[in-house]
Amino acid sequence: MLRLEDVRLTKGSFRLEADFELAPGRRAAVIGPSGGGKSTLLSVIAGFDAPEDGRIWCDGRDVTPLGPDRRPVAMLFQDNNLFPHLDIETNVALGLEPVARPSKVARERAREALARVDLADQAGKKPAALSGGQQSRVALARLLLTARPVVLLDEPYAALGPALRRDMWDLVVELLPDATILMVTHDPEEAARSASQIIFVEEGRVRAPRETGQFFEAPDEAVARYLR
Repeated sequence: MLRLEDVRLTKGSFRLEADFELAPGRRAAVIGPSGGGKSTLLSVIAGFDAPEDGRIWCDGRDVTPLGPDRRPVAMLFQDNNLFPHLDIETNVALGLEPVARPSKVARERAREALARVDLADQAGKKPAALSGGQQSRVALARLLLTARPVVLLDEPYAALGPALRRDMWDLVVELLPDATILMVTHDPEEAARSASQIIFVEEGRVRAPRETGQFFEAPDEAVARYLR
């Protein structure tokens, strides 16, 4: 279970407030107006931003004082965070061993992960030689090796076309069936299709998750204004 307990974060004039929990294995879409705090919410959960108040719990463990590398959380960013000077196999192996020269075991695991995303034949290439969709698959393969129970997606597929975005999301669900997933999206249709729950964020206020059907069938004034 992921639990944010009375979390407060202030960045200049912006203030984020969150108090909610997400059951293990649930897939939640994080939606709301631009600048409302969606990416900041994910950054707090991942440990890149430290709240001044509140606690963050993962599977009953208080992870608030832990840095990003020590939390049971993995995150995919918009730019995929691939190292352009390293080949694909090495980029993926870093998910298991974040060192300059991953071991033979890590490289073998990387090749296995690449096979799962249908990129086994691209292992020796550099990221620039791959299409945007292929680069997204590389980042997903690396994510598989981290084996973290909470996965955060900060619009990693925003640059892809609608059909390819759907394919990538279906692949995430297929390869990470037990993970608790939060996905930031600006597309309500994508949220309705992909997520079992919706987290609405506006002006720094993070609402508790609602079942997707209920969220879209009975929106309040703020949600209806956003959806128009």
